Amino acid sequence: MVVKKKVEISANGPIAKPMTVQNIVATTSLERDISLIKLAETLPNTEYNPEQFPGLVMRIKEPKSSALIFSSGKVVCTGAKSLEKVGDAIKEIIKNVEKIGVKINIKPEITVQNIVASGDVGLALNLNKLAIQLENTEYEPEQFPGLVYKLAGTKATFLLFGNGKIVCTGTRSEQLLKEAVEKLVENLKHTSNK
Repeated sequence: MVVKKKVEISANGPIAKPMTVQNIVATTSLERDISLIKLAETLPNTEYNPEQFPGLVMRIKEPKSSALIFSSGKVVCTGAKSLEKVGDAIKEIIKNVEKIGVKINIKPEITVQNIVASGDVGLALNLNKLAIQLENTEYEPEQFPGLVYKLAGTKATFLLFGNGKIVCTGTRSEQLLKEAVEKLVENLKHTSNK
């Protein structure tokens, strides 16, 4: 999922370039109990250590992703870069689960929990100035080179870097991602006018 809309503010203000999705975290339920021990014994692409963590880790080559599978049938899928790839990963998980004799008769309902996307606002950012002018920021350059900015009124959190690169996390849809980036650019435009 690539957000293609460019957000242009003004000739001297920020211009957001398209955001690229880097990771989608999604959950679903297969609505069947699953023997994680049997799954781990049958499949080579799994890790299961119940003394350390109650879920089984399954690595999927295509689409490149990973899943946490729990004995209740709940699944957390990470690493896919589009909703289509999340669906493909869930289909691959179902194929693998059916190899141990567990028939999945439902079409799992997938819920996006988080989208991580990266992009560029098209200009250098003065992070010291932004840390003072924007609310809900954390900036400790000795520990981390980026400014953390929690966008008010949304669940979006941005990492802002001096070279204009940005990372957004916390949104659950492409539309919410676009709206968060537009709001960020608008806020950056207001700080550049001060």
